Amino acid sequence: MTTAKVPLPPCSSRIFRNIECGPSPAAETLGFRRLRGINVAGLNRSLRSFVLRGRSKPIKAKENASASLIDDWFKPIMAKEDSDTEDRAAAALSGKNLTQMSNVGNSTNIMWHDCPIQKRDRQQLLQQKGCVIWLTGLSGSGKSTIACALSRSLHSKGKLTYVLDGDNIRHGLNCDLSFRAEDRSENIRRIGEVAKLFADAGVICITSLISPYQKDRDACRALLPKGDFIEVFIDVPLSVCEARDPKGLYKLARAGKIKGFTGIDDPYEPPCSCEIVLQQKGSDCTSPSDMAEIVISYLEENGYLRA
Repeated sequence: MTTAKVPLPPCSSRIFRNIECGPSPAAETLGFRRLRGINVAGLNRSLRSFVLRGRSKPIKAKENASASLIDDWFKPIMAKEDSDTEDRAAAALSGKNLTQMSNVGNSTNIMWHDCPIQKRDRQQLLQQKGCVIWLTGLSGSGKSTIACALSRSLHSKGKLTYVLDGDNIRHGLNCDLSFRAEDRSENIRRIGEVAKLFADAGVICITSLISPYQKDRDACRALLPKGDFIEVFIDVPLSVCEARDPKGLYKLARAGKIKGFTGIDDPYEPPCSCEIVLQQKGSDCTSPSDMAEIVISYLEENGYLRA
């Protein structure tokens, strides 16, 4: 029987570039030469290009084995789906819904997507417990200074923290909000949601905000699991804060140039049942680092600095 000789495209062709060809007696009987020394990356690109160009006219096996081999060689390899994907695909085809769709606020038809790596896994990696330390107090009470001192001290102990400062957040995320009562509430709500994400990531999140209204702070507390919201009241008298006046805002408020300023013509509602109170009485002034150590002692005693 005479064996048909099938000419092989040159190795420099667009389909078979980066392939070295060599003779093989066994393959000669099928009319092919053995392919060896294949550059996988080049072949992969070539095959993909070939399949895309030839999709409308697939190669069909006829009477001889050569065409069948070609068909098998260029058949697209399909990734095997895992059982979960297969189940979801089957459910979609059957019209079943495995996950409940939700409407939240103005967002409709949304679905919560769970990740296999959970908060406990991240906490184990970081060797700490994610939480929110919410510093609240009048302007000039030292919230930002204490927040930075606390972050620095925890960092020196190998703990991962992040500070969400009220003024800093208004430079970006909340730059569209004013200081009207409704905007101040929205400011706190947004920061509370961001702080929640940091805590879920296993980070010790420190917020530094006046946050004057009790209901707004309570709403942020409700976002987190019990024990993950640590409210710290920086209890410094208004007279002391006004004497400090680091931004000159009290002077402007007294002159009527700023309206709705907390402590002057807008109320500050002290926490009813916060976890920590950092208090200053009279002329006695505790240093920011000493105040930070009080918070760290609380974290250590309640197991936040270990997984």
